[in-house]
Amino acid sequence: MTTYYFISDLHIGGDEQLREIQFEAELLDFLQHLETVDEDAELIINGDTFGLWEFTELDGMAKFDALLERYPELFEQLRATGAELTITIIPGNHDYELAAHDEYVDRLAAWNVTLEQDVVIRRSVGEQELWIEHGMQEDKNNRCPDFGNPYANPLGYFVNRHFTSKAGQLSGRGRYNWLKDIQSVTPMELIPEWLISNYFYREMNPMLRYAALPFLLMFNVSILYLFLILIDVTGIWSTPILVVHDVLGQLGIVGSLIDTVIAVNLAIVTLLAIVAVPLYVYVRDIRTTLSRFGLLATPDHADPYLDRAQAVFREHPTVAAFIYGHTHQVSFRRIDDRAVINTGTWLKRFTPTSARLGLLPTVFHPSFRLSYFRITAENGTVVVEYDEVDKPNPSELSLLERLVSKRPKRQSEIPDRSVIDR
Repeated sequence: MTTYYFISDLHIGGDEQLREIQFEAELLDFLQHLETVDEDAELIINGDTFGLWEFTELDGMAKFDALLERYPELFEQLRATGAELTITIIPGNHDYELAAHDEYVDRLAAWNVTLEQDVVIRRSVGEQELWIEHGMQEDKNNRCPDFGNPYANPLGYFVNRHFTSKAGQLSGRGRYNWLKDIQSVTPMELIPEWLISNYFYREMNPMLRYAALPFLLMFNVSILYLFLILIDVTGIWSTPILVVHDVLGQLGIVGSLIDTVIAVNLAIVTLLAIVAVPLYVYVRDIRTTLSRFGLLATPDHADPYLDRAQAVFREHPTVAAFIYGHTHQVSFRRIDDRAVINTGTWLKRFTPTSARLGLLPTVFHPSFRLSYFRITAENGTVVVEYDEVDKPNPSELSLLERLVSKRPKRQSEIPDRSVIDR
């Protein structure tokens, strides 16, 4: 009886700074650990093992040659682990070329890795089945319209070729080497906010940043001050504004500086209020236009992966678990007596957190969650075990980012052991 291990979305490879594997040591240890398991086992990497889209200076099988040259220890470990248990990978969107060129089958087989060039693969677990896919077919921007056709690339291919790979080429030029992490920002709609955050906290001239800081920190106070002025002018209540004037007057020079900051902010607020309405109309029209061309996701509260899983469960009564990746959000959910599993990513992840004070940009907290699932049959049931490879979170936030934001709580806690009893 086979036991299955699942990981996904490693995104190994790409131009320049994208070459770095921040979890390489942990991946090698994980593969070495699998060599020692005393069971009939298969490791399935369900998509985006490699970042082939992110290679722009190489074509065809030259990309695979580059992978071999850059990561010799990893491929030797794949060969060693693959001699003890089956290692299977399926194409994702970022390594879609694996589905389009048969040469990859033989090249990977030489390293004891089995490539199945299919959108979906299925595995028996006891009397039940596992339905396994990458998940890009439920993403309209990354859906492969003619799977296996090397020329049928989705919109996401062109985005990565022109933006993600370029970020890898340019990342080393920054004050800090941060731009390469653009592939870790999900969903893509957060990228503009992430760029603004990194410009302010990392790339902006420090003198300019700290000159602007008092105005940004006092912005909310200025809004409150404007409200007090309005209720004073309208005669509703004048006491609060008198108290504020008295307090600022007692602070001397400091009070005068605070009063100046508030006055400047009030001028800015007034200007923003004047342009807000026409600006809103233009921004809304631009977003509508971008959505019409498929360049911006439209709000949709439906979950296409749950919809897909439910359709699979209806059509295939023996399927106990629907397994996918792609979104980089590890999760375990139940639908009646079945399971929907997202295998997550081993890339760095970012959690956006609003600043506690003022009008400062969002802080993106980095973290790692090197997740894997183990699935086996036991006494007529399907047992799903979840575990993580230990890796400390990066300590790369600036002092200012740590001061103005609070580290977010970890999302989506997953039980160590779940039983699917059908």
